[in-house]
Amino acid sequence: MDMKTPATLPDFADLLLDAVFMVDVRGHIVYVNAACECIFGYTPAEMIGKKLIDFVLPEDRVRTWEEAMLVMTGRPRVGFENRYVRKDGSIASIMWSARWSKDDQLRIGVARDVTDRKRAEALQAATYAISEAAHTAGDLVGLYREVHRIIAKLVPVTSFAVAMWDETTGRLSFPYQLDIQGDSALVQDPVARQLCADVIHGRQPVLAPEASPDALAGDAASQEEGESWLGVPLVTRKNTMGALIVKSHLGTFYTEKDKELLQYVSTQVVTAIERRQLHDELLRLAQYDDLTGLPNRRVFYDRMELALARKRRERGRAAVLYLDLNDFKQINDSLGHAAGDLMLQEVARRLKQCVREEDTVTRLGGDEFAVLLEKIQMPEDAEAIAEKVHTALGQPASIAGKLLRMVPSVGIALYPDHGNRVEELLKHADNAMYAAKKNTASARRKGHFPGASALSLPPAGETF
Repeated sequence: MDMKTPATLPDFADLLLDAVFMVDVRGHIVYVNAACECIFGYTPAEMIGKKLIDFVLPEDRVRTWEEAMLVMTGRPRVGFENRYVRKDGSIASIMWSARWSKDDQLRIGVARDVTDRKRAEALQAATYAISEAAHTAGDLVGLYREVHRIIAKLVPVTSFAVAMWDETTGRLSFPYQLDIQGDSALVQDPVARQLCADVIHGRQPVLAPEASPDALAGDAASQEEGESWLGVPLVTRKNTMGALIVKSHLGTFYTEKDKELLQYVSTQVVTAIERRQLHDELLRLAQYDDLTGLPNRRVFYDRMELALARKRRERGRAAVLYLDLNDFKQINDSLGHAAGDLMLQEVARRLKQCVREEDTVTRLGGDEFAVLLEKIQMPEDAEAIAEKVHTALGQPASIAGKLLRMVPSVGIALYPDHGNRVEELLKHADNAMYAAKKNTASARRKGHFPGASALSLPPAGETF
């Protein structure tokens, strides 16, 4: 190629499938062959005189300009890839071979459209990444965050939302939604909500504004700025669990290929969500009491170990309440186990209302419960909470059509007064609880209502 006579280039370059560009030192296009229209959608006349950088996707402009500077230093470059916005608003992935003509003061580059190849590579990587995320994400929100990151590599995304549909209640929820600024107001947009409804009920992917022309009719600003929406359903073997909703960058538009790609990805996402839900359910069953939803004995022991370790470092105090329900067996015998289960659930609910969020309430088994109080200053603090528990549980409850009172016996153990280890504290609290139960039984035999006498705080070191 004669670099001194670039005017002779078009006769040969117009026959190429790749686009040939000549760009001056200021970044303006001075020549491009006819192949540019097949790749970018613009005719040569529409591109000549314009700055090449203005056609680059905004996210890629900084590194594209850095690459151009390297070429202009006289270093030929082969294989540089970046993305451009086509005339129809879609995204093209381009691979460049470029060099600098010192005599002509022109940057000469050959652009090859590698969009299909990049899309196939990205899709393969996304499929693997979503599968990995199903195993590594800490919870469902973590999984949705990873899916957001993965999809943002496939299509331009400024806002992303996961919509979940409860077929039984007809309720639509958004467990995850985030835009590029970190805000979560996507679902307030009427277009997003209409799109969700269209996608979920139609069980088909939808491009907006096609999905909701009425919603877009009053949103002229969005049309002028060129926002594009895309929604795909999350379809299981039995029903539609929800939808993925994405919003494009300003000036870019989703295409039918983007719709097909996201629909394919959605099937991987459904599998990942179901796997994560199953994992979370198995974890819940392993860590929580199935009847009351409270942490089970193993979790309670673990939390006590951690709490005591913190108190040793801080030289602080903690307390354990151990309680059971007086005469609970009579309820099971007279009203049945279903009524007993309802009472245990009501006890769990009231116990949680008596303590702070950082405290732990557990069902140890049967009608026995325990409460870990991490932040107490004085023994009187634990006594006050125990009194609160006794009062709350002693209020009548409607169980199986009858008004019943749930009178507990409560024992207290203090750290470090009554022990330094989990087993010591629980044994002490258990003994204190049985002492309280004896006081209750004695009061009944004497014809007295037990009241606060069901509470017991033994002296440090005393055993029963």
